[in-house]
Amino acid sequence: MATFLFSELVFGPVKSRRLGVSLGINLLPTDCKVCNYNCIYCECGWTMDMKSRSLPKADDILVALEQRLIEMHAKNEKPDVITFAGNGEPTMHPQFADIVDGVIDLRNRFCADARVAVLSNATLASRPAIAAALHKIDDNILKLDSAYHATLQLLNKPTGIITPEKIIEGLLLYKQQFILQTMFLKGEFEGQNVDNTSKDEIDAWLNVIKQTQPRKIMIYTLDRDTPAKGLIKLTLNELEEVANQARMLGYEVQVSG
Repeated sequence: MATFLFSELVFGPVKSRRLGVSLGINLLPTDCKVCNYNCIYCECGWTMDMKSRSLPKADDILVALEQRLIEMHAKNEKPDVITFAGNGEPTMHPQFADIVDGVIDLRNRFCADARVAVLSNATLASRPAIAAALHKIDDNILKLDSAYHATLQLLNKPTGIITPEKIIEGLLLYKQQFILQTMFLKGEFEGQNVDNTSKDEIDAWLNVIKQTQPRKIMIYTLDRDTPAKGLIKLTLNELEEVANQARMLGYEVQVSG
């Protein structure tokens, strides 16, 4: 299926179904995906060889953001949010913490009311420098698609040893200061059943919520083409059934169908 890459260091603004008018920041190459996950549903396609890829420089990223904010200011336009997203996992950039500081400074200069957000798979969230940077971000959106190891391996196909327990350990650093994001889907991949919506899966997911205490929860399903065939998006009613179980625990849940 057709997937796409973000071809600029700063892209948009675009209308995000979860965040509003979002100006995106891509800390990864513009010609390939660089990530420690290889999610079967990723709109950017499959993860390529990361070793031979150089990452954009922090100064180039901040100059590109400043120029885009100047252009928007001249048109009397303002983003609702400036979002670290792009072609892979943003916290993998070795200068992530410095870039966060630079982005916050530019936000304060050009659009003080805008939020700064990050879309992260949370695999590096327990590293001290990254944790310090993430604590400065308004909308720290951290992903966990399953509390079961086998399901996480199937959906996210991580490189290295990445377990739900390790991710949860990181989430615990941000109690009531992060937004939990989960992709729900069904289908089949390479002869294996794909489904993180069973009762056992949802019960385990709810236990993670109780343990980590997110400020808010975002759940969503497939919206764009995926690199793997055979995946099925949930209906809005199915998502709402999941959301209502978290709402009964007292949490705000945003649903994107």
